[in-house]
Amino acid sequence: MLNSIFIFLNLGGGEVFIVVIVIILFFGSDKLPEIARGLGKGLREINDAKAQIQNEIQKSTNGFTEEIKKHTSEIKSEIEKAGDGMKRQIEDASKTISEEGKAITDTTE
Repeated sequence: MLNSIFIFLNLGGGEVFIVVIVIILFFGSDKLPEIARGLGKGLREINDAKAQIQNEIQKSTNGFTEEIKKHTSEIKSEIEKAGDGMKRQIEDASKTISEEGKAITDTTE
């Protein structure tokens, strides 16, 4: 987590070290735990807010997802019905052609 913050801020190891030294000189070593605690709480609150936003987005999209799945299922069912009807018609036509071809063959012999 901390690495991602440093990458975001484009800070390297040496730069972080210098920042820590400046903070110690500016605030003093006795205030450092309080500052770290405050930063930790702030990061935790940011992560909690991010998780809440993700949950809200997920909840709001679940309704749309279910509706899309329902419509997709209905369309798939209709396509399968139409395909079955076409398949039967093709089979009937093929059977009729075969019978007619056989009848023609029988009459020419």
